[in-house]
Amino acid sequence: MPNNPPIIDVIIPANNEEQSIGHVVREIPGIVRSIVVVNNNSTDTTAEVARQAGAEVVDEPIKGYGRACLRGIAYLLNKETPPGILVFLDGDYSDYPGELEKVVAPIIHQNVDLVIGSRELGIKEPGAMTFPQVFGNWLSTRLMFVFYGVKYSDLGPFRAIKWEKLQILNMVDQNFGWTIEMQIKAAKHGLQYREIPVNYKKRIGTSKVSGTVKGTFMAGYKIILTIFKYL
Repeated sequence: MPNNPPIIDVIIPANNEEQSIGHVVREIPGIVRSIVVVNNNSTDTTAEVARQAGAEVVDEPIKGYGRACLRGIAYLLNKETPPGILVFLDGDYSDYPGELEKVVAPIIHQNVDLVIGSRELGIKEPGAMTFPQVFGNWLSTRLMFVFYGVKYSDLGPFRAIKWEKLQILNMVDQNFGWTIEMQIKAAKHGLQYREIPVNYKKRIGTSKVSGTVKGTFMAGYKIILTIFKYL
């Protein structure tokens, strides 16, 4: 790390992740200032478990992945000193939180603006990603290349971005289009981006998106819609 390392904060959207959220929070490296778990309409003990593990918990009662991320950002805006880098990852323990240091490294050492942790470039546990997820990533990243000229292999949720650049993007999506909105807007604003390999394992519990036919369809529909929205 440099002599004056940037402040790093983490946002974790979480909907009914009481079995996994404690593992995620405890395994995040100590280089971060704040771990913000956004309790997104959970009906279990997600908030309590997250607090016990050491996270700061804020509530977003209306369900929505993007909405939860936006609530976490609003919470950090009220801190006296904003972060220099903001990291997003999921609360289902499918990511490896200990890889956070390598996710932020290109920003710290190479002045990159946005880093996407690519599951396609890393090692995936068999069955960790469903066929619709794999196909959706393939199709979405190729459409982004065709229409926006950027080369991605994944829409992975484990990502890091400079705080000042995030403000420029003016993120608005409140649901499944959040990740691809960020990547498209980064391209339109000329942000320097990098993909790095991250490993991926089967999540704890059932996915709210890929675990149901409706969730898979709605996520795919929203992602494709977002791609054409910003043309």
